[in-house]
Amino acid sequence: MDLYEHQARQLFEEHGIPVPRAEVTDSPKEARAIARRLGGRAVVKAQVRTGGRGKAGGVKLAADPAAAELTARQILGMDIKGHRVDTVMLAQPVDIDTEYYVSYVLDRTAGGFLAIASAEGGTDIEEVAASRPEAVARVPVDPAEGVTSAKAGEIAEAAGLPPGTVDTLVRLWRVLVAEDALLVEVNPLVRTRQGRVLALDGKVTLDDNARFRQERWGADTPAPGDPLEAAAAAKGLNYVRLDGEVGVIGNGAGLVMSTLDVVAGCGARPANFLDIGGGASARVMADGLSVVLADPAVKSVLVNVFGGITACDAVAEGIVQALESVRLTKPLVVRLDGNNAARGRAVLDRRAHPGVEQATTMDGAARRAAQLATDA
Repeated sequence: MDLYEHQARQLFEEHGIPVPRAEVTDSPKEARAIARRLGGRAVVKAQVRTGGRGKAGGVKLAADPAAAELTARQILGMDIKGHRVDTVMLAQPVDIDTEYYVSYVLDRTAGGFLAIASAEGGTDIEEVAASRPEAVARVPVDPAEGVTSAKAGEIAEAAGLPPGTVDTLVRLWRVLVAEDALLVEVNPLVRTRQGRVLALDGKVTLDDNARFRQERWGADTPAPGDPLEAAAAAKGLNYVRLDGEVGVIGNGAGLVMSTLDVVAGCGARPANFLDIGGGASARVMADGLSVVLADPAVKSVLVNVFGGITACDAVAEGIVQALESVRLTKPLVVRLDGNNAARGRAVLDRRAHPGVEQATTMDGAARRAAQLATDA
């Protein structure tokens, strides 16, 4: 569950991390009053759970309260990467001397956390990481030991951060632990010309499995920010949107992850992760297909199912019934294996839908789906 920036800064404040004064509103008129309370000048920031707001025009400096009202009017209602701007945060400007980047993120492969930090923070941090990876320090953090002052000093030294950031690094770790977060990020963390260290922006991703411990976010924070992810969540689907052209549907997280890797190995990019679990009923299939096909970037769809408790013929019947209620607008490649796979293939053969092809192996299915996406 991703939090909005203003919610992330609330957590930072609660844990003693200094942030500029700020208020949130959905009204241009109120934005004028907030700017007045902040001293006149204000940074108006779109509140959406996605990156790239500044480059999209969602972060602007207003010179006075009247400009703040006009700027808020311009930003409210904007679409930023598929996210509608319904609220803006007005923050007090600060006199920046240096920008840094710091974050903690769950490292599933290593079974711990990773501190990522750089002395070159700001909007171009992705370019810095890609072109000069040596400028970004990556320091493993043992969750049992956490980030002590000594560990924070190690992270700061590795990234070339000044000693004044050590306390913030310790407190940021406390945010992660206390709030059951998978990611906490500050970009930029700044040192002002007056020598203060402030968190100007924040991103926090909470662990959905710990929502019962973080109930204060449940009522006013919709789980996914992406519209398709929200639609999938409403249908009870485990769906994550990716930046690709081959839609992927499978049963079991491990199988779906493997399918994503195989599709990528065939020269295409997966458009999503969608695990329909063990019960691939007609309703679940229809819901899954409708969500995947609603992504305009999808050029082909790959259904990869290994029959276990749910037999492949039942899955095939679900696909056939789903095609009665969902208009298939993109080619669909189906691979069935495991329990009653031959019967499942026969069910699809009898239906003989012109938009459906079958493959007997995962590699073959991925190659065909990739080819169809490329040729589209």
